[in-house]
Amino acid sequence: MSALTIQHIEARLREHKPADPEIREHTRQAAVAAILRDNKGVTEALFILRAAHEGDPWSGHMAFPGGHKDAEDFSLQQTAERETLEEIGIDLSSSARLLGQADPVRANPRGRNIDMIVAPYVYALEEEVCFQPNHEVAEILWGSLNDMHSGHALMQRDFHVAGQWQPFEGYGVGEQMVWGLTYRMLIQLFDIVDPGWQED
Repeated sequence: MSALTIQHIEARLREHKPADPEIREHTRQAAVAAILRDNKGVTEALFILRAAHEGDPWSGHMAFPGGHKDAEDFSLQQTAERETLEEIGIDLSSSARLLGQADPVRANPRGRNIDMIVAPYVYALEEEVCFQPNHEVAEILWGSLNDMHSGHALMQRDFHVAGQWQPFEGYGVGEQMVWGLTYRMLIQLFDIVDPGWQED
């Protein structure tokens, strides 16, 4: 498979039944929005660089917009849309269409006693938008899904985790690297839309 088009991603996600992970007594639930666009034939995904905040296990990481489910949210999809509106000022319900849901990912940050399930919802932008990032977002970047899928964007970098520097693999986006939880989400998305795919 040479390229990932939005039409192909939508078709595969429509056929996919997301996994149903175990929700334990203390499991937190969260959702993110993987927002795609076609840029001159290249499928790009939107990432935020999270602002540095003490106590945030994902402080300074590249991520999809999203966050924890509130009691007022009637679904995890609403959580993803509400958090996207809060973090980058985009109303997905009017400016994008939902392509489908990928498999939830269990997050357990090193050194933290947190059990959290994160549900990724995939959207395609359908109009030009003006971003209005809030205090949680240091930068908004677009990265080529095609380069990630082909392995051209694959890289390795050392990060300080649990008191020591460790090497991690991820995808380069500008001068940043997508790694950890969001990297795992991308890998499982590629597995869904391209069966038999193997990371280079």
